Amino acid sequence: MGGWSFVLYPDAAEGGGSFRSAVAPSPSGQSSDPPIDSRDDAARRARGKVRRYCAANRLNRLGTLTYRGEGRHDPGALRQDVGGFFRRLRGDVGEPFPYLWVPEWHKSGHGLHVHFAVGRFIGVRRIESAWGHGFVHIKLLGNLPIGSGPLGEARLAARYLSKYLAKDLDAGGQPAGSHRYEVAEGFQPRSLRLDGTSADQVLGWAETVMGAPSAHVWRSRDELDWVGPPAVWASWA
Repeated sequence: MGGWSFVLYPDAAEGGGSFRSAVAPSPSGQSSDPPIDSRDDAARRARGKVRRYCAANRLNRLGTLTYRGEGRHDPGALRQDVGGFFRRLRGDVGEPFPYLWVPEWHKSGHGLHVHFAVGRFIGVRRIESAWGHGFVHIKLLGNLPIGSGPLGEARLAARYLSKYLAKDLDAGGQPAGSHRYEVAEGFQPRSLRLDGTSADQVLGWAETVMGAPSAHVWRSRDELDWVGPPAVWASWA
């Protein structure tokens, strides 16, 4: 037999789940599932985490940090610079706040720069003072359909940031064990696991928790080339 397991992220207004077989693994320890490209899978998982973190914390302001002169070409040094930047900015603001940042290599060869998102107004003068290595830019996302609100803006920010996750930072000497993105600690979206006997059942329970029907639903059964276990994903406006 088996059953469905659905993980709901209420603050991010989304969740997903799949059918889990109760069949024991083979004695050889080999899976019968089709092979998965580990890099593609890692990028997909990273995009999902970025989307949920941005949405749950309503990170709807996008910023960029660049270096003056020859720029920064050492990813490890970049992480030290950005870590110091957010510590100084947090001290200036006076309290911890959620943020997410992603590094990117300049196409022109001038080293690395940083894209980041926050969910509160922070004056550009404060950001410039905390950065101190070059130039900054920040804007509140707009031009969305009426009613999108901070959640829709945060999802748009996540889409922008996710564009950089699939880029090959390893080619630039990314330190072993480092992530494609970094976040402020203590603001991970809470999750709720819902188990049931069918996709409709777990989705119904998720809608009960959210207090509204889902706005968008994706089902693997609608994909002709789907090769994984049966799955479902839903989001709320």
